[in-house]
Amino acid sequence: MHTFDRRSFLKTVSAAAGASLLCVPQARATTAKARVVVVGGGYGGATAARYLRLLDPGIDVTLIERGTRYTSCPLSNEVISGERDIKTLQSGYGGLSGRGVKVVHDEVTRIDPASKSVATASGEAYAYDALILSPGVDFNFSAVQGLTQELADTRIPHAWKAGPQTLLLKKQLESLPDGGRFIIAVPPGPFRCPPGPYERAAQVAMYCKHHGKKKAKILILDSNDTFSKKPLFEEAWKALYGYGEGGMIEWVSGANGGKVESVDPGTMTCQTTFDQHKGDVVNIIPPHRAGKIAIDAGLANFKGVWCSVKPENMESTAHKDIYVIGDSCVGGEVATGNAFPKSAHMANSQAKVVAASLVAKLNGLPPPKPIYTNACYSVVGHEWGFSVVHLFRVENNQWVYIKEGSGISPVTFGTPKAPKPVPRIYRKMEAEYADGWLRNLLADSFA
Repeated sequence: MHTFDRRSFLKTVSAAAGASLLCVPQARATTAKARVVVVGGGYGGATAARYLRLLDPGIDVTLIERGTRYTSCPLSNEVISGERDIKTLQSGYGGLSGRGVKVVHDEVTRIDPASKSVATASGEAYAYDALILSPGVDFNFSAVQGLTQELADTRIPHAWKAGPQTLLLKKQLESLPDGGRFIIAVPPGPFRCPPGPYERAAQVAMYCKHHGKKKAKILILDSNDTFSKKPLFEEAWKALYGYGEGGMIEWVSGANGGKVESVDPGTMTCQTTFDQHKGDVVNIIPPHRAGKIAIDAGLANFKGVWCSVKPENMESTAHKDIYVIGDSCVGGEVATGNAFPKSAHMANSQAKVVAASLVAKLNGLPPPKPIYTNACYSVVGHEWGFSVVHLFRVENNQWVYIKEGSGISPVTFGTPKAPKPVPRIYRKMEAEYADGWLRNLLADSFA
């Protein structure tokens, strides 16, 4: 990726957003209502439902979501460290109802692509002309011997779906003794929020540093050999908390035996390829896969775990008139590593592409040319943050990563031969931007 300054970054994000809006077709009145059912009320599903109604109020939109209140995963690591109240991450669905979306709080138990209907736990059935599926992710607990859903809810939380487990991990951190060890186990990629585990390590270290636990250790046991924003994280870890031998934070790569193969909840011990690691707090993030309802419906046709979709409109390659967005889908240049990140911002962008595409189709208009955008902020300390932006376009039915418009916060200024440190004001500004980015994203998605 190219590095560039904050002004260029904001111009890029604004330009990408503007390009997406320019692609949105102008709807005309429809002679008959089309029925669109949206399954899943996270960033992807909520945005899709909202923008369908904004672009064409003649479309009948039903959103089916089990919960009555959504809790954002982005910036939820700040809840664990006590820097943020979880209520600032929560949103209801009243805004969508006000836009004319029919919000149903129920759980979809079956999708029938042949009859174009979905069934719910309450016994209801909903017919659709188009189905937008945004079920998020589920976890493969069996990949780590000894780990179960019950353990995750009670003793070894992953906290990778924000909510009760986030608050449980917060309590465990508060009880961590000075000199204790906090273990974070990172699953093989791809997984939701690629920088998240490393931001969590920083937030935990920040809490320990400022709450009388300066002798505590944060051990990252990683299944992977590198990670998102690695130079930026390592710079911050070294400057703020100490990194590596003698520091507060230590990272063990997969090649060096970082992959956790089993856990003993009785002794709170993680077994890796080479070693055993005992922790006072153990935070194991299990491997991810598409939401169960997507797998049950036969949509997970990429390695049996993720849902393949068409680049131009996010329609499933397995079933016609079903569109899969958010963390359950896979796209981009997977082989080169430039695949879609599984993030809230990307889900929001995919949702807008689907909404614009469906409105064009239902109104007999030319299909729009999509641009997919992603932005992701990481806050690693008081007044220290950084970010990354990804842009994708579609050419010849393929996603193309736009290198010229994508970028990441700089590690240094100047030249490679004469590098200069980035002024701390830049890091402070990024930390402030992170909060505004989250609030805007919540407002854009949930009205």
